[in-house]
Amino acid sequence: MDEHIRQRFCAYKKGIERKGNRYVCNRCKNTDLTLFATFPCARCQRECVYCRNCLMMGRISECTTLVTWCGPNVSFSYPNALHWNGELSPAQREASEKITETIRKGGDLLVWAVCGAGKTEMLFEGIELALQMGKRVAIATPRTDVVLELTPRMKRAFPEVPFASLYGGSEDRHRFAPLVIATTHQLLRFERAFDVMIIDEVDAFPYSADDTLQRAAKKAMKEEGTLIFLTATPDEKWQRACLHGKRNCVILPARYHRHPLPIPTFRWCGNWKGQLQKGRIPRLIFLWFQKRMEMGKQALIFFPEIEWMERALPLFQNHAPAMEAVHSEDPKRKEKVQAMRDGKIPILLTTTILERGVTIPNIDVAVVGAENRIFTESALVQIAGRVGRSPKYPDGDITFFHHGKTRAMIRAKQQLLRMNRDARKKGLIDD
Repeated sequence: MDEHIRQRFCAYKKGIERKGNRYVCNRCKNTDLTLFATFPCARCQRECVYCRNCLMMGRISECTTLVTWCGPNVSFSYPNALHWNGELSPAQREASEKITETIRKGGDLLVWAVCGAGKTEMLFEGIELALQMGKRVAIATPRTDVVLELTPRMKRAFPEVPFASLYGGSEDRHRFAPLVIATTHQLLRFERAFDVMIIDEVDAFPYSADDTLQRAAKKAMKEEGTLIFLTATPDEKWQRACLHGKRNCVILPARYHRHPLPIPTFRWCGNWKGQLQKGRIPRLIFLWFQKRMEMGKQALIFFPEIEWMERALPLFQNHAPAMEAVHSEDPKRKEKVQAMRDGKIPILLTTTILERGVTIPNIDVAVVGAENRIFTESALVQIAGRVGRSPKYPDGDITFFHHGKTRAMIRAKQQLLRMNRDARKKGLIDD
Protein backbone atom coordinates (compact mmCIF):
# COMPACT_ATOMS: atom_id res chain seq x y z
CA MET A 1 0.00 0.00 0.00
CA ASP A 2 2.84 2.41 0.82
CA GLU A 3 4.29 1.73 -2.64
CA HIS A 4 0.94 2.54 -4.22
CA ILE A 5 0.89 5.80 -2.25
CA ARG A 6 4.38 6.71 -3.47
CA GLN A 7 3.37 5.96 -7.04
CA ARG A 8 0.25 8.09 -6.50
CA PHE A 9 -2.07 5.25 -7.37
CA CYS A 10 -3.81 5.51 -3.99
CA ALA A 11 -4.44 8.23 -1.45
CA TYR A 12 -5.20 8.20 2.25
CA LYS A 13 -8.09 10.15 3.69
CA LYS A 14 -9.21 10.58 7.29
CA GLY A 15 -12.34 8.62 8.17
CA ILE A 16 -13.72 11.55 10.14
CA GLU A 17 -12.55 15.14 9.81
CA ARG A 18 -13.12 18.00 12.21
CA LYS A 19 -14.17 21.23 10.51
CA GLY A 20 -14.49 23.97 13.11
CA ASN A 21 -17.21 22.86 15.51
CA ARG A 22 -18.44 20.21 13.08
CA TYR A 23 -17.47 16.71 12.10
CA VAL A 24 -17.76 15.14 8.66
CA CYS A 25 -17.74 11.40 8.03
CA ASN A 26 -15.93 10.89 4.74
CA ARG A 27 -17.63 7.55 4.13
CA CYS A 28 -21.32 8.47 4.50
CA LYS A 29 -20.93 12.31 4.48
CA ASN A 30 -22.86 12.61 7.75
CA THR A 31 -22.56 16.02 9.43
CA ASP A 32 -25.29 15.61 12.08
CA LEU A 33 -23.57 16.07 15.45
CA THR A 34 -26.17 13.88 17.18
CA LEU A 35 -24.94 10.93 15.09
CA PHE A 36 -21.34 11.18 16.31
CA ALA A 37 -20.11 9.73 19.61
CA THR A 38 -16.81 8.96 21.36
CA PHE A 39 -15.19 5.79 22.67
CA PRO A 40 -11.85 4.97 24.37
CA CYS A 41 -9.73 3.99 21.36
CA ALA A 42 -6.95 1.41 21.73
CA ARG A 43 -5.35 2.57 18.49
CA CYS A 44 -4.86 6.27 19.24
CA GLN A 45 -5.03 5.96 23.06
CA ARG A 46 -7.61 8.70 23.50
CA GLU A 47 -11.33 9.42 23.33
CA CYS A 48 -11.93 9.00 19.62
CA VAL A 49 -14.95 10.29 17.69
CA TYR A 50 -16.80 7.76 15.52
CA CYS A 51 -19.81 7.95 13.19
CA ARG A 52 -22.99 6.15 14.30
CA ASN A 53 -24.76 6.87 11.04
CA CYS A 54 -22.90 4.20 9.03
CA LEU A 55 -21.95 1.93 11.91
CA MET A 56 -23.60 -1.06 10.23
CA MET A 57 -20.74 -1.01 7.69
CA GLY A 58 -18.07 -1.20 10.38
CA ARG A 59 -16.86 1.57 12.68
CA ILE A 60 -15.27 4.67 11.14
CA SER A 61 -13.44 6.94 13.61
CA GLU A 62 -11.06 9.91 13.61
CA CYS A 63 -8.04 7.64 13.47
CA THR A 64 -9.47 5.35 10.79
CA THR A 65 -7.85 5.70 7.38
CA LEU A 66 -9.89 5.45 4.21
CA VAL A 67 -8.01 4.48 1.06
CA THR A 68 -9.10 5.74 -2.35
CA TRP A 69 -7.81 4.88 -5.81
CA CYS A 70 -6.51 7.90 -7.70
CA GLY A 71 -4.43 6.17 -10.35
CA PRO A 72 -5.35 5.59 -13.98
CA ASN A 73 -8.76 4.18 -14.74
CA VAL A 74 -8.94 0.48 -15.47
CA SER A 75 -9.58 0.12 -19.19
CA PHE A 76 -11.81 -2.62 -20.58
CA SER A 77 -14.20 -3.21 -23.42
CA TYR A 78 -16.70 -6.00 -23.98
CA PRO A 79 -18.10 -5.79 -27.52
CA ASN A 80 -21.12 -8.01 -28.13
CA ALA A 81 -21.33 -8.87 -24.42
CA LEU A 82 -25.10 -9.40 -24.46
CA HIS A 83 -26.28 -12.99 -24.93
CA TRP A 84 -30.05 -12.75 -24.66
CA ASN A 85 -32.44 -14.13 -27.22
CA GLY A 86 -35.63 -12.54 -25.94
CA GLU A 87 -37.64 -9.92 -27.76
CA LEU A 88 -38.75 -6.57 -26.36
CA SER A 89 -42.30 -5.34 -26.68
CA PRO A 90 -42.82 -1.96 -28.46
CA ALA A 91 -43.10 -0.19 -25.08
CA GLN A 92 -39.99 -1.94 -23.76
CA ARG A 93 -38.17 -1.05 -26.99
CA GLU A 94 -39.00 2.64 -26.52
CA ALA A 95 -37.65 2.57 -22.95
CA SER A 96 -34.55 0.60 -23.98
CA GLU A 97 -33.70 3.17 -26.66
CA LYS A 98 -34.13 6.04 -24.20
CA ILE A 99 -31.87 4.28 -21.65
CA THR A 100 -29.24 3.63 -24.33
CA GLU A 101 -29.36 7.26 -25.51
CA THR A 102 -28.94 8.54 -21.93
CA ILE A 103 -25.94 6.27 -21.32
CA ARG A 104 -24.35 7.45 -24.56
CA LYS A 105 -24.88 11.18 -23.86
CA GLY A 106 -24.90 11.27 -20.04
CA GLY A 107 -27.40 12.86 -17.69
CA ASP A 108 -30.37 11.57 -15.69
CA LEU A 109 -33.39 9.49 -16.68
CA LEU A 110 -36.44 8.23 -14.80
CA VAL A 111 -37.98 5.01 -16.12
CA TRP A 112 -41.56 4.91 -14.77
CA ALA A 113 -42.79 1.43 -15.66
CA VAL A 114 -45.78 -0.41 -14.22
CA CYS A 115 -45.26 -3.51 -12.07
CA GLY A 116 -44.56 -6.46 -14.34
CA ALA A 117 -43.41 -4.32 -17.31
CA GLY A 118 -40.06 -6.16 -17.57
CA LYS A 119 -37.69 -3.42 -16.40
CA THR A 120 -34.65 -5.70 -16.20
CA GLU A 121 -34.85 -6.65 -19.87
CA MET A 122 -35.08 -2.98 -20.85
CA LEU A 123 -31.66 -2.39 -19.30
CA PHE A 124 -29.80 -5.01 -21.33
CA GLU A 125 -28.96 -3.00 -24.45
CA GLY A 126 -27.94 0.07 -22.46
CA ILE A 127 -25.62 -2.00 -20.27
CA GLU A 128 -24.18 -3.65 -23.39
CA LEU A 129 -23.37 -0.21 -24.83
CA ALA A 130 -21.78 0.94 -21.56
CA LEU A 131 -19.54 -2.14 -21.37
CA GLN A 132 -18.58 -1.70 -25.01
CA MET A 133 -17.60 1.93 -24.27
CA GLY A 134 -15.53 0.87 -21.25
CA LYS A 135 -17.98 2.33 -18.75
CA ARG A 136 -18.33 0.75 -15.33
CA VAL A 137 -21.95 0.02 -14.36
CA ALA A 138 -23.62 -0.35 -10.96
CA ILE A 139 -27.17 -1.58 -10.41
CA ALA A 140 -28.27 -0.70 -6.89
CA THR A 141 -31.42 -1.86 -5.14
CA PRO A 142 -32.64 -1.35 -1.57
CA ARG A 143 -32.97 -5.07 -0.72
CA THR A 144 -30.62 -8.06 -0.56
CA ASP A 145 -33.18 -10.51 -1.93
CA VAL A 146 -33.45 -8.45 -5.14
CA VAL A 147 -29.64 -8.53 -5.52
CA LEU A 148 -29.70 -12.32 -5.13
CA GLU A 149 -32.53 -12.65 -7.65
CA LEU A 150 -31.03 -10.22 -10.17
CA THR A 151 -27.45 -11.53 -10.18
CA PRO A 152 -28.07 -14.89 -11.91
CA ARG A 153 -30.32 -13.20 -14.50
CA MET A 154 -27.60 -10.71 -15.35
CA LYS A 155 -24.95 -13.44 -15.47
CA ARG A 156 -27.03 -15.36 -17.99
CA ALA A 157 -27.40 -12.21 -20.11
CA PHE A 158 -23.71 -11.19 -19.85
CA PRO A 159 -21.82 -14.48 -19.33
CA GLU A 160 -18.40 -13.13 -20.34
CA VAL A 161 -18.43 -10.06 -18.07
CA PRO A 162 -16.86 -10.20 -14.56
CA PHE A 163 -19.47 -9.53 -11.88
CA ALA A 164 -19.48 -8.41 -8.26
CA SER A 165 -22.60 -9.05 -6.19
CA LEU A 166 -22.49 -6.93 -3.04
CA TYR A 167 -24.66 -7.25 0.07
CA GLY A 168 -24.09 -7.86 3.78
CA GLY A 169 -21.78 -10.88 4.07
CA SER A 170 -20.95 -10.99 0.35
CA GLU A 171 -17.60 -12.52 -0.63
CA ASP A 172 -17.21 -10.16 -3.62
CA ARG A 173 -16.46 -7.03 -1.57
CA HIS A 174 -12.83 -6.65 -2.67
CA ARG A 175 -13.25 -7.70 -6.30
CA PHE A 176 -13.06 -5.18 -9.13
CA ALA A 177 -15.78 -5.76 -11.70
CA PRO A 178 -17.09 -3.77 -14.67
CA LEU A 179 -20.65 -4.72 -13.65
CA VAL A 180 -21.67 -4.46 -9.99
CA ILE A 181 -25.04 -5.40 -8.50
CA ALA A 182 -25.35 -4.11 -4.94
CA THR A 183 -27.65 -3.06 -2.17
CA THR A 184 -27.79 0.72 -1.79
CA HIS A 185 -25.99 0.39 1.58
CA GLN A 186 -22.95 -1.10 -0.18
CA LEU A 187 -22.55 2.09 -2.24
CA LEU A 188 -21.08 3.66 0.91
CA ARG A 189 -17.88 1.77 0.05
CA PHE A 190 -17.35 3.63 -3.24
CA GLU A 191 -16.25 7.07 -4.31
CA ARG A 192 -16.33 8.26 -7.92
CA ALA A 193 -16.26 4.64 -9.10
CA PHE A 194 -19.10 4.24 -11.61
CA ASP A 195 -19.83 5.80 -14.99
CA VAL A 196 -23.42 4.50 -14.98
CA MET A 197 -25.53 4.25 -11.83
CA ILE A 198 -28.88 2.45 -12.11
CA ILE A 199 -31.06 2.64 -9.01
CA ASP A 200 -33.91 0.14 -8.98
CA GLU A 201 -37.05 0.70 -6.88
CA VAL A 202 -35.96 4.24 -6.09
CA ASP A 203 -39.18 4.78 -4.12
CA ALA A 204 -38.62 1.79 -1.82
CA PHE A 205 -37.61 1.86 1.83
CA PRO A 206 -34.93 2.41 3.08
CA TYR A 207 -33.46 4.33 0.10
CA SER A 208 -36.42 6.68 -0.28
CA ALA A 209 -36.37 7.64 3.41
CA ASP A 210 -32.62 7.78 4.01
CA ASP A 211 -30.59 10.80 2.88
CA THR A 212 -27.41 8.86 3.64
CA LEU A 213 -28.15 6.27 0.95
CA GLN A 214 -29.05 8.97 -1.55
CA ARG A 215 -25.78 10.76 -0.84
CA ALA A 216 -23.93 7.43 -1.14
CA ALA A 217 -25.32 6.90 -4.65
CA LYS A 218 -24.13 10.36 -5.74
CA LYS A 219 -20.72 9.87 -4.12
CA ALA A 220 -20.26 6.51 -5.86
CA MET A 221 -20.86 8.05 -9.30
CA LYS A 222 -18.29 9.82 -11.39
CA GLU A 223 -18.99 13.53 -11.77
CA GLU A 224 -19.98 13.22 -15.44
CA GLY A 225 -21.76 9.90 -14.91
CA THR A 226 -25.21 8.72 -15.98
CA LEU A 227 -27.93 8.24 -13.38
CA ILE A 228 -30.97 6.10 -14.21
CA PHE A 229 -33.87 5.61 -11.80
CA LEU A 230 -36.30 2.70 -12.15
CA THR A 231 -39.67 2.66 -10.40
CA ALA A 232 -43.28 1.61 -10.76
CA THR A 233 -44.38 4.13 -8.16
CA PRO A 234 -42.62 7.53 -8.20
CA ASP A 235 -43.66 9.93 -5.47
CA GLU A 236 -46.22 12.66 -6.13
CA LYS A 237 -43.59 15.33 -6.85
CA TRP A 238 -41.83 13.18 -9.44
CA GLN A 239 -45.14 12.17 -11.03
CA ARG A 240 -46.08 15.83 -11.56
CA ALA A 241 -42.65 16.60 -13.02
CA CYS A 242 -42.95 13.68 -15.45
CA LEU A 243 -46.51 14.44 -16.52
CA HIS A 244 -45.69 18.14 -17.07
CA GLY A 245 -42.50 17.42 -19.03
CA LYS A 246 -40.18 18.86 -16.36
CA ARG A 247 -38.14 15.71 -15.92
CA ASN A 248 -36.35 13.50 -18.43
CA CYS A 249 -38.40 10.33 -18.25
CA VAL A 250 -39.96 7.49 -20.17
CA ILE A 251 -43.31 6.08 -19.04
CA LEU A 252 -44.36 2.48 -19.69
CA PRO A 253 -48.07 2.22 -18.92
CA ALA A 254 -48.49 -1.46 -19.90
CA ARG A 255 -47.13 -4.88 -19.06
CA TYR A 256 -45.30 -6.83 -21.73
CA HIS A 257 -48.17 -9.36 -22.04
CA ARG A 258 -50.52 -6.62 -23.35
CA HIS A 259 -53.25 -7.09 -20.73
CA PRO A 260 -54.54 -4.19 -18.61
CA LEU A 261 -53.53 -3.72 -14.99
CA PRO A 262 -56.08 -5.14 -12.50
CA ILE A 263 -57.92 -2.31 -10.74
CA PRO A 264 -58.57 -2.53 -6.97
CA THR A 265 -62.08 -2.67 -5.52
CA PHE A 266 -62.80 -0.72 -2.30
CA ARG A 267 -64.92 -2.58 0.28
CA TRP A 268 -65.91 -0.99 3.58
CA CYS A 269 -65.62 -3.61 6.33
CA GLY A 270 -66.34 -1.55 9.45
CA ASN A 271 -64.25 -1.70 12.61
CA TRP A 272 -62.18 -4.72 11.62
CA LYS A 273 -59.86 -4.37 14.62
CA GLY A 274 -62.78 -4.55 17.05
CA GLN A 275 -64.11 -7.66 15.36
CA LEU A 276 -60.72 -9.39 15.45
CA GLN A 277 -60.44 -8.55 19.16
CA LYS A 278 -63.74 -10.36 19.66
CA GLY A 279 -62.37 -13.40 17.83
CA ARG A 280 -64.30 -12.87 14.60
CA ILE A 281 -63.15 -12.37 11.02
CA PRO A 282 -65.12 -9.42 9.54
CA ARG A 283 -67.92 -10.83 7.38
CA LEU A 284 -66.85 -9.32 4.01
CA ILE A 285 -63.24 -10.42 4.53
CA PHE A 286 -64.39 -13.92 5.45
CA LEU A 287 -66.59 -14.18 2.34
CA TRP A 288 -63.64 -13.07 0.18
CA PHE A 289 -61.39 -15.65 1.84
CA GLN A 290 -64.04 -18.38 1.56
CA LYS A 291 -64.46 -17.77 -2.18
CA ARG A 292 -60.70 -18.15 -2.76
CA MET A 293 -60.72 -21.45 -0.85
CA GLU A 294 -63.68 -22.74 -2.88
CA MET A 295 -61.96 -21.73 -6.14
CA GLY A 296 -58.68 -23.33 -5.02
CA LYS A 297 -56.92 -20.06 -5.83
CA GLN A 298 -53.89 -18.81 -3.92
CA ALA A 299 -54.03 -15.41 -2.27
CA LEU A 300 -52.05 -12.91 -0.24
CA ILE A 301 -53.79 -10.99 2.53
CA PHE A 302 -51.88 -7.91 3.68
CA PHE A 303 -52.12 -6.52 7.21
CA PRO A 304 -50.75 -3.16 8.42
CA GLU A 305 -49.18 -4.56 11.62
CA ILE A 306 -47.76 -7.87 12.83
CA GLU A 307 -49.95 -7.80 15.95
CA TRP A 308 -53.23 -7.83 13.99
CA MET A 309 -51.95 -10.37 11.49
CA GLU A 310 -50.98 -12.80 14.26
CA ARG A 311 -54.33 -12.24 15.96
CA ALA A 312 -56.14 -13.08 12.69
CA LEU A 313 -54.06 -16.16 11.74
CA PRO A 314 -55.64 -18.72 14.13
CA LEU A 315 -59.11 -17.48 13.13
CA PHE A 316 -58.34 -18.24 9.50
CA GLN A 317 -56.60 -21.52 10.36
CA ASN A 318 -59.84 -22.76 11.91
CA HIS A 319 -61.10 -22.94 8.31
CA ALA A 320 -57.80 -23.57 6.46
CA PRO A 321 -55.13 -25.19 8.68
CA ALA A 322 -52.45 -24.93 5.95
CA MET A 323 -52.52 -21.13 6.03
CA GLU A 324 -49.45 -19.28 7.32
CA ALA A 325 -48.34 -15.77 8.18
CA VAL A 326 -45.00 -14.09 7.44
CA HIS A 327 -43.25 -10.87 8.47
CA SER A 328 -39.78 -9.32 8.35
CA GLU A 329 -38.56 -10.86 11.63
CA ASP A 330 -39.90 -14.33 10.86
CA PRO A 331 -36.96 -16.81 10.98
CA LYS A 332 -38.80 -19.02 8.45
CA ARG A 333 -39.60 -16.14 6.10
CA LYS A 334 -37.76 -17.54 3.06
CA GLU A 335 -39.15 -21.05 3.56
CA LYS A 336 -42.72 -19.80 3.81
CA VAL A 337 -42.45 -17.63 0.72
CA GLN A 338 -40.95 -20.55 -1.21
CA ALA A 339 -43.73 -22.84 0.03
CA MET A 340 -46.22 -20.27 -1.26
CA ARG A 341 -44.47 -20.27 -4.65
CA ASP A 342 -44.56 -24.09 -4.65
CA GLY A 343 -48.32 -24.07 -4.04
CA LYS A 344 -48.07 -25.66 -0.59
CA ILE A 345 -49.70 -22.71 1.20
CA PRO A 346 -53.15 -21.74 -0.12
CA ILE A 347 -53.36 -18.28 1.43
CA LEU A 348 -50.55 -16.35 3.11
CA LEU A 349 -51.06 -13.51 5.57
CA THR A 350 -48.30 -10.93 5.29
CA THR A 351 -47.12 -7.46 6.20
CA THR A 352 -45.79 -5.06 3.56
CA ILE A 353 -42.57 -7.10 3.21
CA LEU A 354 -44.15 -8.89 0.23
CA GLU A 355 -45.36 -5.75 -1.53
CA ARG A 356 -42.41 -6.07 -3.95
CA GLY A 357 -40.25 -8.75 -5.50
CA VAL A 358 -42.68 -11.67 -5.20
CA THR A 359 -44.22 -13.16 -8.33
CA ILE A 360 -46.79 -15.94 -8.00
CA PRO A 361 -48.51 -16.70 -11.32
CA ASN A 362 -52.19 -17.07 -10.40
CA ILE A 363 -53.01 -15.08 -7.30
CA ASP A 364 -55.59 -12.75 -5.75
CA VAL A 365 -54.73 -10.09 -3.17
CA ALA A 366 -56.60 -8.43 -0.31
CA VAL A 367 -55.52 -5.56 1.94
CA VAL A 368 -57.03 -5.47 5.42
CA GLY A 369 -57.04 -2.00 6.98
CA ALA A 370 -56.12 -0.23 3.73
CA GLU A 371 -56.76 3.06 5.54
CA ASN A 372 -53.64 2.58 7.69
CA ARG A 373 -50.92 5.16 6.97
CA ILE A 374 -48.37 2.42 6.26
CA PHE A 375 -50.31 1.73 3.08
CA THR A 376 -49.05 4.69 1.06
CA GLU A 377 -49.99 5.26 -2.57
CA SER A 378 -46.72 3.61 -3.57
CA ALA A 379 -47.29 0.57 -1.33
CA LEU A 380 -50.86 0.06 -2.58
CA VAL A 381 -49.81 0.26 -6.25
CA GLN A 382 -47.05 -2.25 -5.59
CA ILE A 383 -49.45 -4.58 -3.75
CA ALA A 384 -51.93 -4.37 -6.62
CA GLY A 385 -49.00 -5.15 -8.92
CA ARG A 386 -48.71 -8.67 -7.46
CA VAL A 387 -51.89 -9.59 -9.40
CA GLY A 388 -52.03 -10.56 -13.08
CA ARG A 389 -48.29 -10.60 -13.77
CA SER A 390 -48.27 -13.87 -15.71
CA PRO A 391 -49.39 -13.97 -19.37
CA LYS A 392 -51.21 -17.23 -18.55
CA TYR A 393 -53.13 -15.57 -15.71
CA PRO A 394 -53.33 -11.85 -16.57
CA ASP A 395 -56.43 -11.22 -14.46
CA GLY A 396 -57.09 -11.37 -10.75
CA ASP A 397 -58.89 -9.75 -7.87
CA ILE A 398 -57.41 -7.02 -5.72
CA THR A 399 -59.64 -5.75 -2.89
CA PHE A 400 -58.88 -2.99 -0.38
CA PHE A 401 -60.90 -3.65 2.82
CA HIS A 402 -61.09 -0.42 4.79
CA HIS A 403 -62.74 1.48 7.63
CA GLY A 404 -62.63 4.72 5.65
CA LYS A 405 -61.13 5.73 2.30
CA THR A 406 -57.83 7.59 2.27
CA ARG A 407 -56.16 9.87 -0.24
CA ALA A 408 -53.49 7.20 -0.78
CA MET A 409 -56.14 4.60 -1.72
CA ILE A 410 -57.84 6.96 -4.17
CA ARG A 411 -54.56 8.11 -5.76
CA ALA A 412 -53.34 4.51 -6.12
CA LYS A 413 -56.51 3.55 -7.99
CA GLN A 414 -56.34 6.70 -10.13
CA GLN A 415 -52.72 5.95 -11.04
CA LEU A 416 -53.58 2.42 -12.21
CA LEU A 417 -56.61 3.67 -14.18
CA ARG A 418 -54.46 6.38 -15.80
CA MET A 419 -51.85 3.82 -16.85
CA ASN A 420 -54.50 1.63 -18.47
CA ARG A 421 -56.01 4.65 -20.22
CA ASP A 422 -52.61 5.76 -21.57
CA ALA A 423 -51.77 2.19 -22.63
CA ARG A 424 -55.00 1.97 -24.63
CA LYS A 425 -54.29 5.29 -26.35
CA LYS A 426 -50.84 4.03 -27.36
CA GLY A 427 -52.20 0.65 -28.51
CA LEU A 428 -50.16 -1.24 -25.91
CA ILE A 429 -52.98 -3.46 -24.60
CA ASP A 430 -55.34 -5.65 -26.57
CA ASP A 431 -58.74 -5.24 -24.89
